[in-house]
Amino acid sequence: MNKLVYVCSLVWCMTVTPLWAAADQRVIDINTADAATLATLAGVGEKRAEAIIAYRKANGPFKDVAELKNVKGIGEVMLEQNRTRLTVKKDRADTAAASDDKVPVSPRQ
Repeated sequence: MNKLVYVCSLVWCMTVTPLWAAADQRVIDINTADAATLATLAGVGEKRAEAIIAYRKANGPFKDVAELKNVKGIGEVMLEQNRTRLTVKKDRADTAAASDDKVPVSPRQ
């Protein structure tokens, strides 16, 4: 009976633990994330999260993830630890404006 309980517990832990880990691996847009979300990044606590938001307010949206290095307390190590979780999404208005600039080309007749 003890072996059965042990095996069931082990299987449950192996099944559920990856789900908890996956929950913290969502991709974060650094231009829209709040301080609580930014604080979930490795090496970023409340102070650094607030510094990221302050930089964003003072300088406008980030153009790319590497620009985070301009924030005091954020360096290459923190960026590498979180590289797969960080993104800068294009503004929909910018995307729409860019698509309006394209002129359709008709085939020669």
